[in-house]
Amino acid sequence: MIVRAVSTGSVGYIGVLATIVCTVIDLRVRPHLQWVIQPIGRALAAVGVTPQLLTFIGLLVTVGGGVMIGFGMLAAGAAVALVGSVLDGLDGSVARAAGTDSPRGALLDAVSDRVGEVACFAGLAVAMAGSWRVLLLIVLSLGGSMLVPYLRAKAEAAGLDGRGGLMGRAERVILFTFGLMIAQVEPMLWVMVVATWSTVGWRFFETYRQLTP
Repeated sequence: MIVRAVSTGSVGYIGVLATIVCTVIDLRVRPHLQWVIQPIGRALAAVGVTPQLLTFIGLLVTVGGGVMIGFGMLAAGAAVALVGSVLDGLDGSVARAAGTDSPRGALLDAVSDRVGEVACFAGLAVAMAGSWRVLLLIVLSLGGSMLVPYLRAKAEAAGLDGRGGLMGRAERVILFTFGLMIAQVEPMLWVMVVATWSTVGWRFFETYRQLTP
């Protein structure tokens, strides 16, 4: 098992690419993506597919990808996990199309997302068990990835906008899977740590600033 060493060039390349991807998702893709997702959601709802079924299938596929990663099939496992994340991302559009979106569905989706992320990072930790540095980066990446949606949930519970920062779930999925597919695990993790914890800091201070003393 080979753990690739960090090089300034690799980290810089992935860092620039991650920044571009996040910027494109935030400013260009998200406002227009509904034109693609909504018709798919309506079509799936029309044939009787439920959002809960999509969430469950997406989670199973994502966990399967995490298991493959744990067995050392990094690129293939990342591709499978990406497919699972895409399937899971369609549940909201199906729920809206069917008129069945609910707080229970939102809770199920949020928990499924977190379990999928834990499965993928756990698989990577098993695959990279020979390097303490990579394991530390995995722990820090996973911790940041859990805090980002937690802070959004706390902000929204207080009636505030909890979004912001570079690393939402879509960005984390893209960065994680891309890093594994091109065999740049450690550089990807360095970028993940910096970007996720920057997002944690951003969301914390923005929420704290808006809260009533």
